[in-house]
Amino acid sequence: MPQDYRIEGYAIVSVEGMIADAQGEFPPQLKNDADQRFFRAALDSAAAVALGRITHERERNLGRRRLVLTRKVASLQPDADDPQALFWNPAGATFQAARLVLGLRQGSLAVIGGTEVFGTFLAIGYDAFHLSRAAKVHVPHGRPIFDGVGTDATPEEKLRMAGLKAGPPRLLDPAAGVTLTTWSR
Repeated sequence: MPQDYRIEGYAIVSVEGMIADAQGEFPPQLKNDADQRFFRAALDSAAAVALGRITHERERNLGRRRLVLTRKVASLQPDADDPQALFWNPAGATFQAARLVLGLRQGSLAVIGGTEVFGTFLAIGYDAFHLSRAAKVHVPHGRPIFDGVGTDATPEEKLRMAGLKAGPPRLLDPAAGVTLTTWSR
């Protein structure tokens, strides 16, 4: 039976497959206006967003339901400071339990990172992953989109190994060399 919700990942990576610098900060050179427009539109249409605790704490919630992955709780716990957010420790509760408590029964869950968040959902299974590449941006020694990227595999190889197939690449910003490829089941 088909499910009524979808899991979709969104990331822009450097030439090396990095989403952050060595300190875990998003490199400003990876920020691209065309990619940001695509990303913001996707978030606006998503039923909920999945992200890590640090990003949740740094970026004000604009009224979206948030599934916040963290090891700071045993299983599931509402965020006392944000009624739209639910803390989830994947070691203590299943994704099915987390999505139901969050109220995600229909629509898409937009997974926006970081590395552990992307990896958790790679194991659960993405329905689609929207991978933007910044062909002119280098972030050596940064934090990869998935564990093992940069040493054992590329982001594309990780997505392929997870059973996803690449659609045709779209050129989002010719001057900056930013492309977008949607990987799907």
